[in-house]
Amino acid sequence: MTQAPITAYQETKGMLYFARMLDKIRKHTEDNLREDFHGHLGVGLDGRCCSFLRIDYKKLIEETLKGGSDESLLEWCYKNGRELDENDILIWNHFLTKLGWNDQVTELVAERKAESGLSDRNDIVTMVEYFEYDEGRK
Repeated sequence: MTQAPITAYQETKGMLYFARMLDKIRKHTEDNLREDFHGHLGVGLDGRCCSFLRIDYKKLIEETLKGGSDESLLEWCYKNGRELDENDILIWNHFLTKLGWNDQVTELVAERKAESGLSDRNDIVTMVEYFEYDEGRK
């Protein structure tokens, strides 16, 4: 049976979402990722995360499939892209947790909620909150 990825709230060296992106890569390779995630691999938040780290997504896939912990893969990103400091991680985490709240992704959150039968949930206003409900963690 296929699965949703882990929560976007999982931290890797303080950084949110990175572990989720790696989990999607691993599950997809093992044919264990829910099919509705296949079209979003490497785009959306995956793409934004890689862009923020200055890493090519395809190279990250290759490195991830070699094995290693999430922390070691983030270190690889720092060496091959750019290293994030405490302020960068703060900015990324705030961006991530607010995405969809009165911004360019607000309509997309509403569309996803409708597709998932969650249109009546006015308390879900960000993409990460949507993930939590859609994937059964809340």
